[in-house]
Amino acid sequence: QVKLVESGGGLVQAGGSLILSCAASGGAFSSYTMGWFRQAPGKEREFVAAISRTGGTTRLADSVKGRFTISRDNAKSTVYLPMNSLKPEDTAVYYCAADADYSGAYSFTKSNVDYWGQGTQVTVSS
Repeated sequence: QVKLVESGGGLVQAGGSLILSCAASGGAFSSYTMGWFRQAPGKEREFVAAISRTGGTTRLADSVKGRFTISRDNAKSTVYLPMNSLKPEDTAVYYCAADADYSGAYSFTKSNVDYWGQGTQVTVSS
Protein backbone atom coordinates (compact mmCIF):
# COMPACT_ATOMS: atom_id res chain seq x y z
CA GLN A 1 0.00 0.00 0.00
CA VAL A 2 1.39 3.38 -1.01
CA LYS A 3 1.73 5.90 1.78
CA LEU A 4 2.36 9.61 1.30
CA VAL A 5 3.44 11.72 4.26
CA GLU A 6 3.64 15.49 4.01
CA SER A 7 5.73 17.74 6.21
CA GLY A 8 6.91 21.33 6.34
CA GLY A 9 3.65 23.16 6.87
CA GLY A 10 3.22 25.85 9.47
CA LEU A 11 2.47 29.47 10.22
CA VAL A 12 4.31 32.14 8.26
CA GLN A 13 3.92 35.85 7.68
CA ALA A 14 2.92 37.20 4.29
CA GLY A 15 5.94 37.40 2.05
CA GLY A 16 7.60 34.50 3.78
CA SER A 17 8.62 31.08 2.53
CA LEU A 18 8.02 27.43 3.32
CA ILE A 19 9.12 24.18 1.74
CA LEU A 20 6.67 21.30 1.80
CA SER A 21 7.97 17.76 1.45
CA CYS A 22 6.13 14.56 0.68
CA ALA A 23 7.81 11.24 1.38
CA ALA A 24 6.40 8.18 -0.35
CA SER A 25 6.69 4.56 0.69
CA GLY A 26 5.28 1.22 -0.35
CA GLY A 27 5.21 1.79 -4.09
CA ALA A 28 7.19 2.51 -7.24
CA PHE A 29 7.68 6.24 -6.68
CA SER A 30 9.65 6.85 -9.85
CA SER A 31 6.74 5.57 -11.95
CA TYR A 32 4.22 8.02 -10.47
CA THR A 33 3.29 11.46 -11.64
CA MET A 34 3.30 13.49 -8.42
CA GLY A 35 1.66 16.70 -7.42
CA TRP A 36 0.09 18.95 -4.85
CA PHE A 37 -3.45 20.15 -4.24
CA ARG A 38 -4.77 22.49 -1.57
CA GLN A 39 -8.07 23.05 0.12
CA ALA A 40 -9.08 26.19 1.98
CA PRO A 41 -12.01 26.21 4.42
CA GLY A 42 -15.31 26.17 2.58
CA LYS A 43 -13.66 25.72 -0.82
CA GLU A 44 -13.07 22.82 -3.15
CA ARG A 45 -9.72 21.10 -3.33
CA GLU A 46 -7.73 22.75 -6.11
CA PHE A 47 -4.70 21.88 -8.18
CA VAL A 48 -1.41 23.55 -7.25
CA ALA A 49 1.44 21.76 -9.02
CA ALA A 50 2.43 18.56 -10.80
CA ILE A 51 5.68 16.95 -11.93
CA SER A 52 6.28 14.14 -14.37
CA ARG A 53 7.91 10.84 -13.45
CA THR A 54 11.39 11.94 -14.44
CA GLY A 55 10.95 15.52 -13.27
CA GLY A 56 11.41 16.83 -16.78
CA THR A 57 7.96 18.39 -17.01
CA THR A 58 6.26 20.53 -14.42
CA ARG A 59 2.96 22.39 -14.31
CA LEU A 60 1.85 25.08 -11.90
CA ALA A 61 -1.50 26.69 -11.27
CA ASP A 62 -1.67 30.28 -12.51
CA SER A 63 -2.22 31.50 -8.95
CA VAL A 64 1.20 30.24 -7.83
CA LYS A 65 3.34 30.70 -10.94
CA GLY A 66 6.46 32.71 -10.20
CA ARG A 67 6.18 31.98 -6.46
CA PHE A 68 6.03 28.18 -6.10
CA THR A 69 8.07 25.46 -7.76
CA ILE A 70 7.88 21.67 -7.67
CA SER A 71 10.70 19.18 -7.74
CA ARG A 72 11.33 15.55 -6.91
CA ASP A 73 14.13 13.27 -5.85
CA ASN A 74 13.38 9.74 -7.03
CA ALA A 75 16.30 8.32 -5.08
CA LYS A 76 14.66 9.60 -1.89
CA SER A 77 11.07 8.97 -3.03
CA THR A 78 10.27 12.55 -2.14
CA VAL A 79 8.54 15.45 -3.86
CA TYR A 80 9.00 19.06 -2.79
CA LEU A 81 6.98 22.24 -3.00
CA PRO A 82 9.10 25.31 -2.27
CA MET A 83 6.77 28.25 -1.70
CA ASN A 84 7.95 31.84 -1.76
CA SER A 85 6.24 35.22 -1.46
CA LEU A 86 3.39 33.60 0.39
CA LYS A 87 0.06 35.38 0.55
CA PRO A 88 -2.84 35.06 3.00
CA GLU A 89 -4.86 33.50 0.18
CA ASP A 90 -2.37 30.62 0.09
CA THR A 91 -3.70 29.52 3.48
CA ALA A 92 -5.01 25.97 3.10
CA VAL A 93 -4.38 22.34 3.84
CA TYR A 94 -1.89 21.11 1.25
CA TYR A 95 -2.18 17.55 0.02
CA CYS A 96 0.42 15.46 -1.75
CA ALA A 97 -0.96 13.22 -4.47
CA ALA A 98 0.24 10.44 -6.76
CA ASP A 99 -1.05 9.24 -10.11
CA ALA A 100 0.07 5.69 -10.83
CA ASP A 101 -1.48 5.39 -14.27
CA TYR A 102 1.23 7.01 -16.38
CA SER A 103 -0.61 10.28 -16.92
CA GLY A 104 1.69 13.22 -17.46
CA ALA A 105 1.93 16.44 -15.52
CA TYR A 106 -0.58 18.10 -17.85
CA SER A 107 -3.11 15.32 -17.23
CA PHE A 108 -2.82 15.49 -13.45
CA THR A 109 -6.28 16.12 -12.04
CA LYS A 110 -8.17 15.13 -8.90
CA SER A 111 -9.95 12.39 -10.80
CA ASN A 112 -6.61 10.82 -11.82
CA VAL A 113 -5.16 10.71 -8.32
CA ASP A 114 -4.66 7.20 -6.96
CA TYR A 115 -3.07 8.06 -3.63
CA TRP A 116 -3.44 11.02 -1.26
CA GLY A 117 -1.44 12.16 1.72
CA GLN A 118 -3.10 13.22 4.95
CA GLY A 119 -2.40 16.90 4.36
CA THR A 120 -0.36 19.59 6.06
CA GLN A 121 -1.68 22.97 7.18
CA VAL A 122 -0.17 26.15 5.77
CA THR A 123 -1.31 29.39 7.37
CA VAL A 124 -0.16 32.76 6.06
CA SER A 125 -0.82 35.74 8.30
CA SER A 126 -1.23 39.26 6.95
